[in-house]
Amino acid sequence: MAEINTSPENGRRKGGRRSKKLSTRVDMTPMVDLGFLLITFFMLTTTMSKPKALPLVMPADGPATAVADSKSLTLLVDKDNRVAWYEGLTVRDGQFPVLGRSDFSVENGIGNVIRDKQRRVAKTYGDADELVVMIKVAEGGSYRNMVDALDEMKINRVARYAVVDITAEEVKMLAE
Repeated sequence: MAEINTSPENGRRKGGRRSKKLSTRVDMTPMVDLGFLLITFFMLTTTMSKPKALPLVMPADGPATAVADSKSLTLLVDKDNRVAWYEGLTVRDGQFPVLGRSDFSVENGIGNVIRDKQRRVAKTYGDADELVVMIKVAEGGSYRNMVDALDEMKINRVARYAVVDITAEEVKMLAE
């Protein structure tokens, strides 16, 4: 609280009355206490930022489901923000499929390849959700690029996709 200190009058001087000078002093202790109480209150009641993670949907246990090559697309995420792709799931009988190359750009990136494949699957099978995309990350591929590939699945509304290990044949295809 504030205090007002009055000093006793020393006597009268010539020339009239002089007004009393009062000194004031403000005690800041309660204000500091209140400040610390408010800081403590807001620190304890605030919510800390929650980590953001992608939901992971695991397949049910059981035998593998066969998927036609005409319904599938395989993405090979490589180093330096590059991605290679081919139609189908695996290399068959030592025959390498035609390998297309792209990146994650908006104009001519892998999103265009995915949308084109969705259109062809929808035309053939009647539903674009029949498309199955396999994402395989090469040795030099970065985590960011894998997340970019997963983002493309979300952006293009791909219903079925999986992240799987890259095979030795596919590593050879990337090296060529």
